[in-house]
Amino acid sequence: MPKVSERPNVILILADDLGFADLGVTGSEIKTPNIDALARDGTMLSAMYNCARCCPTRASLLTGLYPHNAGVGHMGANLGTPAYQGFLRNDSATIAEHLRANGYRTLMSGKWHVAGDFMAREVDSWRVGDVEHPTPRQRGFDRFYGIVDGVTHFFSPHYMLEDDSRVETFPNDFYFTDAITDKAVGMIEETPEDQPFFLYLAHTAPHWPLHAHEEDIARYDGVYNAGWDATRTARHETMNAMGLFQTNWDISPRDDQVHPWTAEKNTDWEARKMATYAAMVDRMDQSIGRLIAELKRMDRFDNTLILFLSDNGGCAEFMAEDGWVKFFPDTTSDGRKIEMGNRPDVMPGSALTYQSYDKPWANVSNAPFRLFKHYVHEGGISTPLVAHWPKGFKTRNTAHAACHVVDILPTILEATGCTYQDEVGGHKIQPMQGESLLSLLRGKDWGREQPIFFEHEGNAAIRLGQFKLVRQFSQDWELYDMETDRTELNNLAGTSPTLEADLKGQYLSWAAQSGVLDWEIALPKLLDAWKIETAEG
Repeated sequence: MPKVSERPNVILILADDLGFADLGVTGSEIKTPNIDALARDGTMLSAMYNCARCCPTRASLLTGLYPHNAGVGHMGANLGTPAYQGFLRNDSATIAEHLRANGYRTLMSGKWHVAGDFMAREVDSWRVGDVEHPTPRQRGFDRFYGIVDGVTHFFSPHYMLEDDSRVETFPNDFYFTDAITDKAVGMIEETPEDQPFFLYLAHTAPHWPLHAHEEDIARYDGVYNAGWDATRTARHETMNAMGLFQTNWDISPRDDQVHPWTAEKNTDWEARKMATYAAMVDRMDQSIGRLIAELKRMDRFDNTLILFLSDNGGCAEFMAEDGWVKFFPDTTSDGRKIEMGNRPDVMPGSALTYQSYDKPWANVSNAPFRLFKHYVHEGGISTPLVAHWPKGFKTRNTAHAACHVVDILPTILEATGCTYQDEVGGHKIQPMQGESLLSLLRGKDWGREQPIFFEHEGNAAIRLGQFKLVRQFSQDWELYDMETDRTELNNLAGTSPTLEADLKGQYLSWAAQSGVLDWEIALPKLLDAWKIETAEG
């Protein structure tokens, strides 16, 4: 086992609502040279899976457990069972808790979102740090800067913490993506040179609201004038030309709820939405480049394991003026009025807007796959994993073995030589549920021994080897061969009864052991929890 001072640093970078096809290295026209370089000089995994939604993925990623075992089977609302309490369970431990016990300095900058429900318009009633709203500092991190809930205004956050204190003022040029990188660099600089660090850099980009610097948006002026159909086709053609996958699968059809670009009336507004989204991704990549430059300046780059991935697929949520936006402040911190919702008469991007890029562009982000965030078809759960560690493994070609975010913690533990803590804070910790990917990253033959399971809002799936059994809530099970048809176009259900029965049986056994609730039962509990939360606020 290496001395503590010789162990690698680890930087885990998580994007928010970034679709599989939104990076240059996966076929996008968006400029992401820094992430692309990490993939080119390290490696990329093409079949990394997340949990289809922000908080479940973050809980699973941090603990090496499936989200229900970590306490976040749905989102932040407490539905009255350990699997759905909405915040990290005490019988789970975070990467930070494991690594700090092994001598690491543990740092976090960005979005937490594994600590219960928070109403953005009622910050004065928040109970940050109580039993149901634990902070990063209470779950193993030495330093923290960022948001504890799931969404923020990029120019004017409604609530931020630095360590244990609320941040009350922001500079005029504040932008969340830039700010969390600046703080992350400062945290690394404060870390003694002979102490390894773990940094969890959890972005909110490119999650709505669509906010970006005007100069970044200008880089994409005119790029999306041809519309979503042309952009999606171009990305797929680029993927195929670069040999991204082991098979050039057919692209899934345009989503049946999306009209063709030729029928769109507000083309300038729609092109501007996607340009703003692209600018958010671009700025995130710029910030990662700045972090890399600082690591090199400090001579810490070569022995730093960097992992980059997204928490779910592209987001199809529409910001209706009378919908979700009503939960968020409609004025900036200095009192300026925000035009809330997806209004075609208001161009997105500035601090005085609050919009999303909606289903048509999310369909582009998730190319060539089907569906979106929330769903466990490939469009909702697929992310490339970019991994880079000059002292740990050589450059290798893209690998296609199926992996899951529960595999990140065991990978980090093996890379660092750290031990898994069986007990933290007097609580016995559940065994890890993931499998280390380090041998895969080092170019060795690797195959996951256990199935991969998914459940979110009644959408369910199991992947075992080349086969995937999947269903949307209240619909029939579908069966796909992921090696020949990862875009899920040829449903094999009914052709292999024995295989289907085996996969379904394994899924149901896992669901029962993990405390998965039938969504028809869980949904009323969720609605009741929201009513209670509103009444308490």
